[in-house]
Amino acid sequence: MSIVTFYRGDPNAPKPTMPAHLGANVILTCQGKLLLERRRDSDTWGLVGGGVKKSETELQAIAREIREELGIRIPQDKFTRLAVYGEPGRIAAFRDGSIWRMVIVVFGLDLPQEPKMTISAESRELRFFTKEELKDVEIVVTHSDIVEDWFINHSL
Repeated sequence: MSIVTFYRGDPNAPKPTMPAHLGANVILTCQGKLLLERRRDSDTWGLVGGGVKKSETELQAIAREIREELGIRIPQDKFTRLAVYGEPGRIAAFRDGSIWRMVIVVFGLDLPQEPKMTISAESRELRFFTKEELKDVEIVVTHSDIVEDWFINHSL
């Protein structure tokens, strides 16, 4: 059962009940393939990342999220800030009643080889996808445009 429902540009989306939430996500690639995680909270595929804590920078957050969600350590200076997706219609509505407007800072990193990764409690599966393989994959709506932008431009 889903614990969160995501919206993007949906006029029927619920109105936020919480302050805007800053997140950091990564376009992590290897040999032209994009890494996605199948999320436990919604059973959809999304970019690796998560919320930025008040005590950390966006770069610290993405390095921490990579460590927590993939079990690998990557120095902060290896990531490139690509874009910010902050339009007001990017919403996460949780089963507990909290509704957040999301602002997502997107980082990029291309790995020379596929790393050995560990699946965290937040994920069901980790997988690198080609553009063709993504045609039949349900990507969380708050990340689908980011993924599409990356494949169209091969960078943001």
